[in-house]
Amino acid sequence: NDVCKVLSTTEGLFAEYDNLVELAPDKLQFVPENRRHQDQVILSSPFSTGNSNRLAFLVHELLWEVFGAHVSFKPTVAQQRKCSNCSETAVDGELVVVYDVNREDTTGKLEVFNGYFVHFFAPENLEPIPKNILFVIDVSGSMWGIKMKQTVEAMKTILDDLRTEDQFSVVDFNHNVRTWRNDLVSATKTQTADAKRYIEKIQPSGGTNINEALLRAIFILNEANNLGLLDPSSVSLIILVSDGDPTVGELKLSKIQKNVKQNIQDNISLFSLGIGFDVDYDFLKRLSNENRGIAQRIYGNQDTSSQLKKFYNQVSTPLLRNVQFNYPQASVTDVTQNSFHNYFGGSEILVAGRFDPSKITEVESIVTATSTNTELVLETLSQMDDLEDFLSKDKHADPDFTKKLWAYLTINQLLAERSLAPTAAIKRKITKTILQMSLEHHIVTPLTAMVIENDAGDERMLADAPPQDHSCCSGALYYGSKVASGSIPSWANPSPTPVMAMLAVGAKPLESTPPPHVIRVENDPHFIIYLPKSQKNICFNIDSKPGKILSLVSDPELGILVNGQLIGAKKPENGKLSTYFGKLGFYFQHENMKIEISTETITLSHGSSASRLSWSDTAHVANQRVLVSVKKGRSVTLTLDKEMSFSVLLHRVWKKHPVNVDFLGIYVPPTNKFSPSTHGLLGQFMHEPKIHIFNERPGKDPAKPEASMEVKGHKLTVTRGLQKDYRTDIVFGTHVPCWFVHNSGKGFIDGNYRDYIVPQLYSFLKWP
Repeated sequence: NDVCKVLSTTEGLFAEYDNLVELAPDKLQFVPENRRHQDQVILSSPFSTGNSNRLAFLVHELLWEVFGAHVSFKPTVAQQRKCSNCSETAVDGELVVVYDVNREDTTGKLEVFNGYFVHFFAPENLEPIPKNILFVIDVSGSMWGIKMKQTVEAMKTILDDLRTEDQFSVVDFNHNVRTWRNDLVSATKTQTADAKRYIEKIQPSGGTNINEALLRAIFILNEANNLGLLDPSSVSLIILVSDGDPTVGELKLSKIQKNVKQNIQDNISLFSLGIGFDVDYDFLKRLSNENRGIAQRIYGNQDTSSQLKKFYNQVSTPLLRNVQFNYPQASVTDVTQNSFHNYFGGSEILVAGRFDPSKITEVESIVTATSTNTELVLETLSQMDDLEDFLSKDKHADPDFTKKLWAYLTINQLLAERSLAPTAAIKRKITKTILQMSLEHHIVTPLTAMVIENDAGDERMLADAPPQDHSCCSGALYYGSKVASGSIPSWANPSPTPVMAMLAVGAKPLESTPPPHVIRVENDPHFIIYLPKSQKNICFNIDSKPGKILSLVSDPELGILVNGQLIGAKKPENGKLSTYFGKLGFYFQHENMKIEISTETITLSHGSSASRLSWSDTAHVANQRVLVSVKKGRSVTLTLDKEMSFSVLLHRVWKKHPVNVDFLGIYVPPTNKFSPSTHGLLGQFMHEPKIHIFNERPGKDPAKPEASMEVKGHKLTVTRGLQKDYRTDIVFGTHVPCWFVHNSGKGFIDGNYRDYIVPQLYSFLKWP
């Protein structure tokens, strides 16, 4: 074992991962060789031993390739000696390669191949959900010494990491149960400092009363919930830290498990950390898996503190609650666990399943979840063609990786179900299924073993089955459940906008059958105002400078505004620099909600919280009276109370185009829902002015006749022409005839266009 080569691997994963290989004398290790995408490899103390001769950062070679990286670890014989004067050598420790992958800015990815799919789900840029957390710490005599010292050090760091909107308390127990506070308190600096002083004074002694300690923690959370003291959108967690079995109070493990299950409310997750090997780890796993959490083993040594902190970091940032994966197509079967109580930032949820490729070529997924005061629906469609192309080009690619990963997930979830089986008959049935799948898919489990035979066939070696308990922080963070695909919330499928006129500015098509007339703004930015009473389209351009912010709709009475910020082309053309809307801001003041839409992202801010969506997603977000619907790569629709809507369309151009840039267009349906005080370049036309067009005559261009128009006390010369409506043809657009008002709409709009420039993206227009 003087040389170990580790190949960093990824199958399109989205969170940070580590590839851990345990090294020990005469121990045979197999390293997988599935690779996908170029990886960013970070070496994190790659090797260490329990000896004073600590091996660290002895990376001999880091070789990058197009689709991966080889890491070679070659300690010398001298570096492997047990001590400087020892003749014996021993490599005994762990080699860890920590890596991340280059990824698209999406919430998830659906890989489909050979009748199997794998759904990787790791959304980012969401506002953390407040948490209510109870730390339940074993302070019995067996925790004396290094275990308690390391636990205290970890808790001091963990308490410092709590957010001010979090609530917490500490329960410590031996044969008695004590609480730092009898109820939850806010995680202010004063409270966390006091909690740290309390923990530092703990002196381990006595027995272990796990039953009473857990029931006390559950009571504190239940009572706070019943009294309405918890934020309805918050997440409640209990983290149990113990190193032994119960010795005081209720001793029967099945009874403790039953007591916890009967008392804990279904909005609480229980995580269990077992320190050392004296604790019944199987019991902790059953206890946590049954109550929406997981268990992990912590080694009771000098690294106990870092292991505890590493685990806490995994659950410190809840981003979503009640996450459910729906695959509505009838041909999708055998889906792994698809319902999860929480999703934590920095982690990833994997769901896999089977489908009939003779009936469908694409797999659709709809994920529903709850964020901070927000209901979320995310839609994903498989990308089978891309995967087939990749597999055909990469010699290292495994065409069966979706099948193998599905089998691996299924078997591991069956093992967890087996540990919770209520009867012997059910346990035998699950065991039979696990054995069948293990043999069929060549996966070694705690119920099977692997025989290794040399080429000649005259030597065999039996590889031990892997233990059911893993070291700290390896394996899946989530233990979920299987549920039938639920119905999608009605608000996630908003009814189409009624056929009516709309105001529009510089955008592309939204609905497949859009309203025939809109007020809109398109490129450079061309304003097209449809006047329903006159049944006329009036157009004008605004010639302003990049960076300026224009007021489009400003209704201070209703607290609604829409502003747009201009961007410029890459260079002037024919002596003129074209401008476009590169960013739009929507403010719904009564809902305290701001929505910023750029050509890159969609940012939703509610009070102090914010979350971000990508144009690469199809998603629906409901927050109070506001519904935001994103159609991948095309459009965003904002609806207020199902009565007022705004549509934004994304124009993508060739990135290497010498002049053009990506830009946005906006369509606003005319409505009488705005107040009489509404103004802005578009808002002023929500209350239609009277116009009279007469004396139509030939213009300088025979194809563009001229006419006179009387409006707002002005007599203007207007030109008949065509503008583009991109709602039905997102690439080429559809010609819309209109009368064009020159000089930046002078005479048609109130005042001068410079009067509509506002200082900030969310500034209301101050009209004289």
